[in-house]
Amino acid sequence: MAFAALFFVTLVPLLVVISAASASRGNGITQWITDGLGLSGSGAHAVRMLFASRKQTLSTTTAFGLAALAVFGLSLLASMQTAFERIWKLPRGPWHTTWRQAVGLAGLIGYILIAAWSGVPWQRTVLQPTLHVVATIFGGLVMFWWLQWLLLGSRVSWGRLLPGAVSTMVALAGLRVFSRFVFAPLLVSNAVSYGTVGTVLIFQSWMIGFGYTIYGGALAGRILAEAHPTHTDH
Repeated sequence: MAFAALFFVTLVPLLVVISAASASRGNGITQWITDGLGLSGSGAHAVRMLFASRKQTLSTTTAFGLAALAVFGLSLLASMQTAFERIWKLPRGPWHTTWRQAVGLAGLIGYILIAAWSGVPWQRTVLQPTLHVVATIFGGLVMFWWLQWLLLGSRVSWGRLLPGAVSTMVALAGLRVFSRFVFAPLLVSNAVSYGTVGTVLIFQSWMIGFGYTIYGGALAGRILAEAHPTHTDH
């Protein structure tokens, strides 16, 4: 739970800042989130309202706030590294490899930006859905594949890490389906009953679920790699 909750503590403020600074007024970020939650109509509108205060967010963002966000981000990546090392039964990496966590955080932010941007250009054309799917799914597969390799310090081969990346993307697809039928109706009802607080609670639950998919995908990948070893493992 602590590992999963870090995603909420880190990524929600990060998404708010990125949305506020975005030239598209956060439309890409909100679209990425609503797609992940399987939202439409009033549910999507409730999520957009969380990222609507563009000018206020930028004016109240301080250097201390950004520094705290960076610390939480590195803590998230350190937690992910520890989880991956336990899954693969590897000793903890030395302290001076903290740079890997910083690079991993930058890569995660980059993926979010690309996935969010892919929902903006060529609206109402046949190219837009294709671009969005390729950037989100293929980009996510590459990102989670690379992220495992980076945080594990290249101690596990690329071939053995691929099943984990595929499993993570499959788990995220399952989370999207679950969200559409469970979280989306709850978000709409909570937004009506409790306002913004109700929206945040459901969004938090989705972010915790997102954290579980990262852990579960890597664990499933280890099991698949052990069950179907390849010649690249030796």
